[in-house]
Amino acid sequence: MRAKTTISDFRFEFAGYGHYKVTYTSPVTGKSWTAKTNDMPLIDATKNADDPKRCDLETLKRICKNG
Repeated sequence: MRAKTTISDFRFEFAGYGHYKVTYTSPVTGKSWTAKTNDMPLIDATKNADDPKRCDLETLKRICKNG
């Protein structure tokens, strides 16, 4: 069964004005991927949201995995 992506699968580090280094860790394999992003609307929709939407979390996961 595929585990659902949650906000706890991500780690956010401030990387300068308007940039975040985001690390996604798979809850199934424990493997990690890291990417730097300046997509602040996506950061606001995930990190800064009370209840992030699944589609936003999947988009952020895709960014991490594809660099």
